[in-house]
Amino acid sequence: MTQHVSQAPQLDSNGLRQALRIAGGCTIGFTLCKLMNWPNGIFFTVYPMLLLGLVPSINKGVIRQFVASAAYSAFIVLILQGLFSHLPVLMTLIIFASFCILFYLMSSGGAFLFGALGAVSLSIQLHFASHVDQGSSIYPLILSNGMAIFITIIIALLMHGLFPDVTARPMRTVPHKDKESIRHEVLLCASVATLSFVVFQVLDLQDSISAQAASILILFSLCFKAAGTASWQRIIGTLIGCNAALVAQLFLYNHTDVLLFPVAILWILSFIFSRFHILGGGPPGVGFGVLTTFGILFGQSLGPGQDLIYSAMYRFSSVAVAVTVSLSAVYVVHRILNRFSVTRHHTYD
Repeated sequence: MTQHVSQAPQLDSNGLRQALRIAGGCTIGFTLCKLMNWPNGIFFTVYPMLLLGLVPSINKGVIRQFVASAAYSAFIVLILQGLFSHLPVLMTLIIFASFCILFYLMSSGGAFLFGALGAVSLSIQLHFASHVDQGSSIYPLILSNGMAIFITIIIALLMHGLFPDVTARPMRTVPHKDKESIRHEVLLCASVATLSFVVFQVLDLQDSISAQAASILILFSLCFKAAGTASWQRIIGTLIGCNAALVAQLFLYNHTDVLLFPVAILWILSFIFSRFHILGGGPPGVGFGVLTTFGILFGQSLGPGQDLIYSAMYRFSSVAVAVTVSLSAVYVVHRILNRFSVTRHHTYD
């Protein structure tokens, strides 16, 4: 009798090298920002994860979209903060229009990377910029984001040079969508992203950057049916990521001032969970949720004299609530848009 023993899926040669690129890239970014004492370490740690995790190869088109997304979000934040910060209604309308442009590019497939990175970057910078008091300036935020973009591109090129793909990757085909579905996805995602910003401002949730980022990341699926799966994966990924950060804190104990220790732990965790992300086929799933969760925790909350215990516990609870509320908003807007033929999604039944 022949027995079939199921084996766990394994990384191929390209997948292994991509996992090495993700782990090495975010670790280098984290190390540089801590050595140089740069602010907003979340940019330097998470941006390499996004660029190396969402895009398996790099070329001039990818670099152009990455740089353009940073310039776009910085321009919007500067305009809003400088000219319209005292006009909340008008500022909200501009934010909605800005998100519409980004999600249109994602939905139409013309520049998905530009739209995805722009949405995350714009959301994070708006969150930080809205809590800049009158005695400080927004320019350090813009400069640190620009520096993170520049460093991330150099890191990505270096990682692809050190760990190049062994075989050529197949080209990804962009599925065709009708105009009604594109309108539906743009209005749905832009409305929920804008609502997320408004809620976080009204409730003054200054320390909930992970929760707001999570409310944007679940919109990458662009429709309600896929957003439900993405939300569940995001909550599970956040739970695992927060627990991984707590385990890392046990190993670090009170030695966070010795940079070598958090650097080594970040590389190990990033490499382990990059495997799960890549085996998932590339789109953001549980593995990517784990990566970005402890990437945010390490980049924003870990430093000399700081630990991850409170931040990890708070972030899981806040992310779970934010994702649940965002998914509820997605459902409501989805149902409203499907009432009209001009904005009815092709998955409507």
